Amino acid sequence: MRKRMLTLLVACWAGCAPAAGLHAYTEDVPPLNYLEGGIVKGFSTELLRQAAREAGFDLTIEVLPWLRAYAKAKETPGGVLYTVVRTPEREAQFQWVGPIGPRRIYMFRLAERGDIHIGAASDLTRYRNGALAGSAAAGQLQALGLLPDRNLDLGQSDAVDLKKLQLKRVDMVAMLDWAMSWQLRQLKLRPSAVTAAWLLDGKQEYWFALNPATPPEQTARLQAALDKIRADGRMQAIRRRYRDD
Repeated sequence: MRKRMLTLLVACWAGCAPAAGLHAYTEDVPPLNYLEGGIVKGFSTELLRQAAREAGFDLTIEVLPWLRAYAKAKETPGGVLYTVVRTPEREAQFQWVGPIGPRRIYMFRLAERGDIHIGAASDLTRYRNGALAGSAAAGQLQALGLLPDRNLDLGQSDAVDLKKLQLKRVDMVAMLDWAMSWQLRQLKLRPSAVTAAWLLDGKQEYWFALNPATPPEQTARLQAALDKIRADGRMQAIRRRYRDD
């Protein structure tokens, strides 16, 4: 009888122990991750929630400025940072689950602007280009020789940059393909309203970055859950809720 009771207690502990907790930190970058009405939404957010549920993890999510989110994920047990580009500089700072999808920044033009032709990056200097102030894209354009107030217009948001494109105050805008698809949706414009004229940056991918002290078996469980969601079509179904292409 005593042996049977011990067996039941062990079984109950294994089956009833509280799920491990993940504490995710992200920034406001729609449609990947953003705060709306006090609720964290977005493609990456939905994907992480499903993967955590599939893997048996409790999950909390907090939206913070990027640098604070980055620091919190690194110092918090069970911390997760998203949506993050996996780079050689960051490789040893986290454990990685993904990829979630490619990170592509294009130079977009209005579809009607057939007069714009880009055959090489140097051709960008012949046009007035919009980019988000302080963004990686703005830095890349400046490295190519574009100058603010000459052929580089620095905007305060993607929405502002798209409006400038519509008004033909700029010839092209640099924007993530995700962000452009989202902004067109907000304005109820068709995806065909703009055309990608040049791929400015398409070498990297988005990932979930886990606190470096995360037990490897937990990382493996989350990766397996994500792989299953990708294989059975749920990832693509989530993607369609945020993109029209």
